[in-house]
Amino acid sequence: VQLQASGGGLVQPGGSLRLSCAASGPSFNNYAMHWFRQTPGKEREFVAHILGGGGGQYYADFVKGRCTISRDNAENTVFLQMNNLKPEDTAVYYCAARKGAAFTTVYGMDYWGKGTQVTVSS
Repeated sequence: VQLQASGGGLVQPGGSLRLSCAASGPSFNNYAMHWFRQTPGKEREFVAHILGGGGGQYYADFVKGRCTISRDNAENTVFLQMNNLKPEDTAVYYCAARKGAAFTTVYGMDYWGKGTQVTVSS
């Protein structure tokens, strides 16, 4: 499975972005999909996950109420809609896939995509 994240960019505080992660390979719906983020000098941290069938959404506390993870299994794509962005959301955002159950740690991910930079600044 290959993953390609896109949709990052520069946005003002309070703005919105929609990240996408396109997957290539078979049986996309067998994989729980995740978003993580990382800033320089810090460990990569969990943002959100969604199970293969589209349920089981779970969010880190710092994005609850501001982000929505969804997926389109017909298009092999997972999305992260981010609203009311804050400067502290500035990071490189990565998507990751894990066959079966979802995790909230970087350990156990089967595949990673290259990140997409999100910068929140006025």
